[in-house]
Amino acid sequence: MTTITTTERNDAVETAHNYVNAVFETVIKRNPNESEFQQAVKEVFQSLTPVLAKHPHYIKEGILERIVEPERMISFRVPWVDDDGKVQVNRGFRVQFNSAIGPYKGGLRFHPSVNASIVKFLGFEQIFKNALTGQPIGGGKGGSDFDPKGKSNVEIMRFCQSFMSELSKYIGPNTDVPAGDIGVGAREIGYMFGQYKKMRGGFEAGVLTGKGIGYGGSLARTEATGYGTVYFVDEMLKDHGYSYVDRTVVVSGSGNVSIYAMERASQLGAKVIACSDSSGYIWDENGIDINTVKRLKEVESKRISEYVIEHPHATFVEGCSGIWSIPCDIALPCATQNEIDKNAAETLVKNGVKAVGEGANMPSTLDAISVFLENKVLFGPAKAVNAGGVAVSALEMAQNSSRLAWTFEEVDQKLHAIMKNIYQQSKEAAKEYGYDGNLVVGSNIVGFKKVADAMIAQGVI
Repeated sequence: MTTITTTERNDAVETAHNYVNAVFETVIKRNPNESEFQQAVKEVFQSLTPVLAKHPHYIKEGILERIVEPERMISFRVPWVDDDGKVQVNRGFRVQFNSAIGPYKGGLRFHPSVNASIVKFLGFEQIFKNALTGQPIGGGKGGSDFDPKGKSNVEIMRFCQSFMSELSKYIGPNTDVPAGDIGVGAREIGYMFGQYKKMRGGFEAGVLTGKGIGYGGSLARTEATGYGTVYFVDEMLKDHGYSYVDRTVVVSGSGNVSIYAMERASQLGAKVIACSDSSGYIWDENGIDINTVKRLKEVESKRISEYVIEHPHATFVEGCSGIWSIPCDIALPCATQNEIDKNAAETLVKNGVKAVGEGANMPSTLDAISVFLENKVLFGPAKAVNAGGVAVSALEMAQNSSRLAWTFEEVDQKLHAIMKNIYQQSKEAAKEYGYDGNLVVGSNIVGFKKVADAMIAQGVI
């Protein structure tokens, strides 16, 4: 058995650290003005020095240089005609980032903020998130700066058909399998699937996930990201002697992820006291009525402010950022990227937050994450916590491939097992590499090693 001296260990760490910094500097030079992408890369890279020091062959193989470059980046125009007969043009994107462990997999986001940086940050995160699930899926992401809000169903259909007319050239059940994300739900997936089917002249159920139950969709897909968020945090809580029972929970957002995180947390004994949308947040000390929120958002498409009309004891506050000033035991940011900054994190800590689980993609800034970790707050990072959605998307792909349909209970049971496994692997990796309790480091290392090993096995391609 070879014994490594302290000097050799320190030299290895320094070499790894210098390598990480050099590659990150190249990322900044090659991707100027792409702050979201740079942030996502930095967050992962900060975790990798110990694994690169212990396994220097990753440096020799140039894994970091290769993994930060998408295998393919597609940008295209999306022309469509509005209800007034006027031609509108949006921009569409698809980044096929890494296919080392399976076909590209990741959602489509329709939102005015979508640009190359947003899509690349989401696609980069997706590489490691998908690897954590244990499913054979690579990393990809896409979308458009189209805003479905305020559009008629016919306008949305025309846009989706135009978008898919171009995207269909690059996707397929064994190549790239998109799903939904912000602004893309069952309606949008249905329109895109119909256009893909028409263009290809066949029924390829596995080309999109998040489909309707009647044409190849999976039960529990709608609930998956929210439920998965709660399952991960539940494992984290139990490991430290806590539970959801009688705990107060604040959840940002009021879309699918937020609604079903609130639902499952409540079922496990928590009292959810606040949620939000882009207009502001509601605060109900008696506990949010989940059914009211579901109806307002999923059926009536109304603003969250309408909640207080039916529940006048609750309070509505304009501006969604203030939601993190509400004292709570557990915070579940489920809205969008960078919604918790350093000040918000410090406020949460001051008010006694015990645990934070990131249900959205990169909802905490790097400074905010540091605040949580420095103050010993139990912290579940996004790529681990919100992996439930893509995990069930992979289960939908499996059902499509085998021409089977599993029950809600079967899918939910598989989801629960996947989230539990992600937590355990992340915990063990953090401990192995000297960062006991740091799930950010642990999850990054687990995802990175799976992808890096597959890349090396397949040669320099």
